[in-house]
Amino acid sequence: MIDDAYRPDAPLKNAGGRVVFMSGSSLAGAKRRFRRAAGVNVAGNAAKIAVEGAAGIAFGSVALLADAAHSVADLVASAVVFVWGGSRYDDADAEHPHGHQRIEPLTALFVGAIIFLLGVVLLRESVLGLLGVPEVSASPVLVGALLFAIADMYVLYWYTTRVNVDLGSTALAALATDCLNDIYTSLAAMVGVIGAFLDLPILDPVAGAVVSLLVMYQGVQIARENVTYLVGAAPPDGDRDRVTEALRSHHAVVGVHDLRVFYDGTELEVEVHVEVDGEMTLRRAHDIETELVTRLRDLDGVGDVHVHLDPSGVGEWKDAAEGRNRY
Repeated sequence: MIDDAYRPDAPLKNAGGRVVFMSGSSLAGAKRRFRRAAGVNVAGNAAKIAVEGAAGIAFGSVALLADAAHSVADLVASAVVFVWGGSRYDDADAEHPHGHQRIEPLTALFVGAIIFLLGVVLLRESVLGLLGVPEVSASPVLVGALLFAIADMYVLYWYTTRVNVDLGSTALAALATDCLNDIYTSLAAMVGVIGAFLDLPILDPVAGAVVSLLVMYQGVQIARENVTYLVGAAPPDGDRDRVTEALRSHHAVVGVHDLRVFYDGTELEVEVHVEVDGEMTLRRAHDIETELVTRLRDLDGVGDVHVHLDPSGVGEWKDAAEGRNRY
């Protein structure tokens, strides 16, 4: 019986979900690209805050201030990703023998939580604006500030997405999604500004409320996805079926049991017992085990693989003799 968990290099998932194994130099280059992209997001959000915040304060636009405040959360989130998200590319060590891949979804979860909490605050401010009498000064400066914000976020979205094609980072994906949502929220804020020109100031807090709801929804979606990665949840049944099919299609496999597929960070980890002919030589069994590990690692989204070979018919493992937990 053979057990294998050997990882020659660090697995990283690219944009298509495929896990690739990078050398140390490749990891260093990936980390540099990751941090550069996160740093650009920090700078872009800071510029958006400065322009929208100044215009919103000067002309009393709740919608513009809400959009700028949303970007404060984006700034914090991108800073957190910049500082800690790159740990994903660090080598495994004595304290983290499985690597640091769970740090990335942890930073993305933080992004989601910050965004949701800010959305709650913005919704409160918008409701207060609806109950009061908003005073918004119509000015082309407000339109210009929003157009700048939209262009700024589009450039950030395009750049971050482009960098992430090779990196496949959930943290960068969260930042890119946030940039795209910022475009939508800025368009909603534009409605409030147009209301000032049409002498309909009520549109400003209404637009602020819409922005707030979009912010909250975005935060929940990001948090839900990354909680799945952090708690080691099981993937959809289709992923288990892919693993089982890859194993059963090998000519030497007699049976498969005690299969466990779960998330380890953003990657899938597989633990499985495979039954083979008990009369084969140890060298042949080792070759088969290596072939099975390679097959599973070639599947999209699969990172770490642990294959244990059992002689067929022994039934020594739990439920195997009764046929339960077999595939």
